[in-house]
Amino acid sequence: MPIVPDTKDWTWVLERSCADCGFDPDATAYDAVPGLLRDSATRFAAVLERPDIDARPDEFTWSALEYAAHVRDVCRIMTHRLDITLTASAVPGPSIAGYDTTVTVADGIPMFANWDQDITATAENYAAQPAATVTTELTEAAETAARAFESVPPAARSRAARRSNGSQFTVDTLARYFVHDVVHHVHDVRG
Repeated sequence: MPIVPDTKDWTWVLERSCADCGFDPDATAYDAVPGLLRDSATRFAAVLERPDIDARPDEFTWSALEYAAHVRDVCRIMTHRLDITLTASAVPGPSIAGYDTTVTVADGIPMFANWDQDITATAENYAAQPAATVTTELTEAAETAARAFESVPPAARSRAARRSNGSQFTVDTLARYFVHDVVHHVHDVRG
């Protein structure tokens, strides 16, 4: 059975702690983000060694394998969005089904096109991807993202971008929004 699409606007996590996973945006320094990404990738690798990684806990929830494939793609997309924010221009992005790499720039502020994660999960067939491949790709994508975010000098962390729904981010808030997604999904799979 297909998963019901998540249509929530998760930007609230920049304003208050997440009751589900415990992520606290105010207690998460920018400089902690790379380590949290690396730690989360390590924890996902351990989860993907379990025997039941392709089993959905219920008809409304992804399996651990599907979550891991999603987090891999989140890392790739957020690295791309960081590049867009820093350059205020279109830069080549990852080839991921359902991810529109179109960028518009208004008043020097780039705007990301929407990403439909549910289209991606179906088109990329997350549920059937080999666990070893997902583990390797997730580890690599998290490391690439960690290096990209840790390479941003403090003076550039206030650069801004917008999502297609109008939500505005700086490099700093994009980093915390992003790492919450990853940490939250580690919590989802009991990593």
